[in-house]
Amino acid sequence: MVNTGGFTPQEEENIKERALSLGAKSHKTIDAVNEYYEKGIKYLIFGNILKNSTYPLSVSSERIFQALAVLEQVKKIGADYVAHGSTGAGNDQVRFDLVFEVLAPEVKIIAPIRELQLSRKEEIEYLNSKGFSYSWEKARYSINQGIWGTSVGGVETLSSSGVLPSEAYPSQVTKSGSERIKIGFEEGEPISLNGKKMKTIDLIRAIAEIANPYGVGRDIHVGDTIIGIKGRVGFEAAAPLIIIKAHHLLEKHVLTKSQLYWKEQLANWYGQLMHEAQYLDPVMRNIEAFLDDTQKPVCGEVEVELRPYSFSVLGCSSEFDLMSAKFGEYGEANKSFTGQDVIGFTKVLANPLKIYYSIHKK
Repeated sequence: MVNTGGFTPQEEENIKERALSLGAKSHKTIDAVNEYYEKGIKYLIFGNILKNSTYPLSVSSERIFQALAVLEQVKKIGADYVAHGSTGAGNDQVRFDLVFEVLAPEVKIIAPIRELQLSRKEEIEYLNSKGFSYSWEKARYSINQGIWGTSVGGVETLSSSGVLPSEAYPSQVTKSGSERIKIGFEEGEPISLNGKKMKTIDLIRAIAEIANPYGVGRDIHVGDTIIGIKGRVGFEAAAPLIIIKAHHLLEKHVLTKSQLYWKEQLANWYGQLMHEAQYLDPVMRNIEAFLDDTQKPVCGEVEVELRPYSFSVLGCSSEFDLMSAKFGEYGEANKSFTGQDVIGFTKVLANPLKIYYSIHKK
């Protein structure tokens, strides 16, 4: 098993016991959390990446790092075969297969559920026939939990109008009222919470612990799958959404108009490639180099208010804030130019359009 942040030590132990009880010869847990953050999550933050302006790639970004960690173990033990449990209808089969197709084509892939075209109901019936008791009620929802959020799939997400019930989400709403937190950033990375410095992995977990009981970060993602059909899935990702929105606000204060524009273009493409299993494409390293360079002034604190089912990014402070009172106050007063300067500037700016409309009269 590869842990990319979704399991506690006790849960890891439970999974090991279940694997051995199902007949596995041995079981090994690989901790890939730091690798996932340093090579994946960090750039999702730098790029403010939300697929279709909604989904923080909670599960899709994990899969490539899980596959790479499995590949490392496959090579270590010299295995000729590797297996995964993906169906033949989704994205994950491509994400897992592609890593081995590119980096270890000699290793054969076994995907029983895909190959036998088993439904969830048939899987449960098979387990029960072999003496492993498992109820349909427990398997009603497909939940993929990781440090960068949790996806939730069920019968409701198979149609365009289905609504996931509140109980389908891993976290239940137990908090009321409102609460404010402050997130500190250094060169784009979140490094403190309410003034306390901590490792980013711990900070992500801490924000989730505070925000999940408000029901923050729940939504439905609708998008085009790698294999060409529309897909719909629910998700819960309080920490990713809060961090990305806070980071984006800080960037709007410390980066220039052109930096923000080109970051958005490249980051959108980066997220698309990550989602579609193209992490190994060398252009990803090129975009990461660009993103790294843009983050040098992204330092400061951002205040966020949490409420049941929602949050607001309130404001920020930074030594690199370009919203400087030395040059003026928007809508109030200018300190670096006069009204006459604006009149002249506007005449020059208008000239190309004046020429166009003098020829193309309405």
